[in-house]
Amino acid sequence: MSEVQSGQAEIKKYRTYYVEIDPNQDDKATEIKLLSFKRPHMRAFHCSWVCFFTAFFIWFAIAPLLPEVKETLGLSKQQVWTSNICSVAGTIFMRFVNGPLCDKYGARILMGAMLFLASIPCSLIGLAQNSAQFCVVRFFIGLGGSTFVMCQYWSSRMFTKEVVGTANALVGGWGNLGGGVTQLIMGSVLFPLFKTGMSAEQAWRTVCIVPAAVGMFLGILVTKISDDAPKGNYSEMKKNGTMPEVSAAASFRTGSLNLNTWLLFIQYACCFGVELTMNNAAASYFKSTFELTTESAAAIASIFGWMNLFARGLGGYLSDKANAKMGMRGRLIVQTICLVAEGVLVFVFANTPQLWAAILVMVLFSTFVQAAEGSTYGIVPYVNPPATGSIAGIVGAGGNTGAVCFGLGFRQLDAKPAFYLMGGCIVASGVLSLFICIKGHAGLVTGHDSPEVVAAYKKTAGAASTTIQVPEPDAEAAEEAEK
Repeated sequence: MSEVQSGQAEIKKYRTYYVEIDPNQDDKATEIKLLSFKRPHMRAFHCSWVCFFTAFFIWFAIAPLLPEVKETLGLSKQQVWTSNICSVAGTIFMRFVNGPLCDKYGARILMGAMLFLASIPCSLIGLAQNSAQFCVVRFFIGLGGSTFVMCQYWSSRMFTKEVVGTANALVGGWGNLGGGVTQLIMGSVLFPLFKTGMSAEQAWRTVCIVPAAVGMFLGILVTKISDDAPKGNYSEMKKNGTMPEVSAAASFRTGSLNLNTWLLFIQYACCFGVELTMNNAAASYFKSTFELTTESAAAIASIFGWMNLFARGLGGYLSDKANAKMGMRGRLIVQTICLVAEGVLVFVFANTPQLWAAILVMVLFSTFVQAAEGSTYGIVPYVNPPATGSIAGIVGAGGNTGAVCFGLGFRQLDAKPAFYLMGGCIVASGVLSLFICIKGHAGLVTGHDSPEVVAAYKKTAGAASTTIQVPEPDAEAAEEAEK
């Protein structure tokens, strides 16, 4: 437990913290206490992953029921995949927008608002009568996927760089776990339960009301019980002068003009984009390839998402450990290994004819997918600290962009060539680690860490202060704020 001297002039919401903190990094936590729910650090940690988990559950609630929807609405394979693409395309724009908005307003309010709003179309999806209506509703549900940006920004705002890889990976991974849980709960529990008192069509048309109600409640609750930052909420900090006004435009411009942002955008497209594609495709693939029932296929498909329970956290943890030994070069090595292994396993999965073997390969494949996601966001906070929100948003949008591209592949091709296309892209993305060069840090094979960076990750004397910075508002933004 860390205490702040009562005589300090700096205004803070909390005088006592229940985790060890680094005052040189804006009172961010240097440790993660998973069993603690104390404000501000661990409360924000748990709120971020629970909210993202719920958003993910809502986002893919209908996915395991697509075979039933296809039969009811008379959809073709292309129309089903068009709806899948719409569901992941909807959040691309919002991820770009929410990044700079997090830099300006904080993650808490945005998280609650997006979760509440995404719950509305989720509750209405049963009203769809044709392909066009179904696609439109899935598009708006997909906007809830942008909560990932708030999830990652929030934990980056609460934990120091030395542990942020693990923190980001845990909240992201446990949130992504919603994709596996929704396959199991919606497809193998709630859908059969609803069918006991109604027809299969009535069941899929009404069952999504359950996750929608949970999302609405949680969206309101989270704004009341958590904090934006260790020192308080952004609105309070701006009023008492402990945080300057931030220009969202300046933040986005800074993040978008950094080449490393776009290289990570592509790499995240080839891990999180793959996960989103599998969330949409896995149940249908197992049902058609191995002639399973909807309930059995959904249960097996859920295994892919269940790997998030540990795999994404493992990727972040390994990234942090490699950083402690080798700095940024260690993080890039972990990132490259995860992506290349993931790509190779896609080819193996596509050529596995036995059900038991396909499940086993999928478990390994999913583990590397999630680990790559965790290692990616172990790198993001280093790219340009003042614009972390914008960079997190852009990189996050890469995941959905990848899902759209891979979805188009599955829409136009048979399963095997679509998997080959996806695997080849993933392996190629691993090579891009060679070109990631962050100022002051070593690259994968070139450059070297600055003395300050070496001192920081080795925790020796001479470590430079890494107090969080924010992009200063530009002239145009200042004028707009005064109007």
